[in-house]
Amino acid sequence: MSSKDLSFKPNAGEEYRNYLQLLVKSLNLHNHVLFLNEFIDQKELFKYLSASDIYITPYLNEAQITSGTLSYAMGVGCAVISTPYWHATELLADGRGRLFNFNDSDELVTILTELLDQPDVLKTLQKKASQYGKNITWPKIGEKYLTLAQNVLSEPRKAVVKKETIVDLLLLPPFLLTHIKRLTDDTGIIQHAKFGISNLKEGYCLDDNARALLMVLMAYKQKKDPLALELSPIYLSYIHYMQNHDGTFRNFLSFNRNFLDEVGSEDSFGRTIWALGYLLGNAPNDAYYQTGKLVFFDAVPNFEKLQSIRSIANTIIGISFYLRSNPSDEGMIKRLGTLSQTLVRHYEENSTDDWKWFEALLAYDNGILPLALLHASEILNDDKITRTAVDSMDFLTSITMKDGYLSIIGNKEWYKKDGERSMFAQQPLDALAMVLMYNEAFHLTKNKDYLNKMYASFMWFLGENDLRMSLYDFETKGCCDGFENYGVNRNQGAESTLAYLISHLTVLQAYEEFYKSDE
Repeated sequence: MSSKDLSFKPNAGEEYRNYLQLLVKSLNLHNHVLFLNEFIDQKELFKYLSASDIYITPYLNEAQITSGTLSYAMGVGCAVISTPYWHATELLADGRGRLFNFNDSDELVTILTELLDQPDVLKTLQKKASQYGKNITWPKIGEKYLTLAQNVLSEPRKAVVKKETIVDLLLLPPFLLTHIKRLTDDTGIIQHAKFGISNLKEGYCLDDNARALLMVLMAYKQKKDPLALELSPIYLSYIHYMQNHDGTFRNFLSFNRNFLDEVGSEDSFGRTIWALGYLLGNAPNDAYYQTGKLVFFDAVPNFEKLQSIRSIANTIIGISFYLRSNPSDEGMIKRLGTLSQTLVRHYEENSTDDWKWFEALLAYDNGILPLALLHASEILNDDKITRTAVDSMDFLTSITMKDGYLSIIGNKEWYKKDGERSMFAQQPLDALAMVLMYNEAFHLTKNKDYLNKMYASFMWFLGENDLRMSLYDFETKGCCDGFENYGVNRNQGAESTLAYLISHLTVLQAYEEFYKSDE
């Protein structure tokens, strides 16, 4: 075997084993090396370790936290030679073993030769390992745990100091657009996925391209992510392409770019206005601003025609973002007031002493309704709007926040007044609405309790939910589509992943605002 062959680095376990077998054959070591091609239990492993003079553990990564066989080898008194990963460095200190540098086979050879040529040195290592190993057997360690527990329980109980905020950014996975890029082509973002790959049969929809535009604009504003800037014109051009002459929008487009409807849902209209309103206040360049402005104002004549309260809520949010950068637009302020009063009227018609809500049921995307009024209250300074926002938010909290975690109203049957709430078909879009609602409440009041509730709502994605299962996929960087009575729905469509990413960015932004306000 050539030197090139010897430097070969296999990727998989079986590939590596075959490589070693070929290496032994090429070096004519088959009479000295034995491969056991079988799994052995712990009892059998101890037999082999007890019969060994030297145990070698050549891990390549310093951050190898632990090695069970290393502990076993020490326990039976093997002389151990190891690379200096953390566990080995601690265990082999004070002359209990020998260390050699990562990827340094020459140093390993030197140590092996020394120990084989000097039996007394080898025996000293084995003796030190055996003496130390006796102190780390489970009965000994178990006694230490028991003693510690007894000492803790016997101490006087101290008052628990409540943390100002439970937000822990170390629990957040890295923010990555990997799955969003996978779902996006030069037309737009594919709306559905089969597990972690795009389901091209389902094509595109306006809702998801609007959410995608909102997300990448947030990502570029907060993190200056170059991929976010690269993706943003794709989603904006999709929105422009789907707009009709009267300012309404189509929603669905097939993969071969055929329109699948004449006019989309009011929900998709409202979500698009939200994204466009955010763009007009946070455009990364003038070209995107001018395109967004054109589409936004072409849609304005349709604002007062809206009937769906969620579409009205999404439109309110879009107008609010627009007005933050254009506060003197009296006409738009008037439209904001009219739409907000429509939501308040729905609340007054359906609210009772024990049901403070806008409808006779809790359905989907519930948090978006109080969220919209919170946005409007910041601009309009209307006491009735503010009171309605807070009362409806508190009611929703009382239903969905239990035992410190978010329990979303399931989309299977929803929750009708005087009925039973639906537990399953919980979906990420609803968690996003809760994250945004509490974030806006925190932004307006600086009340840390809202910050904690926002973070608890975000942790729904990472396993703090009714099933105690994470919906975020650490391999694909996507988010699963929710969970049913059978468990997690493993498909990772655009809506779910965008809901997770917008929530993630919102947590980061709120956390930064929290520490700025404390300075």
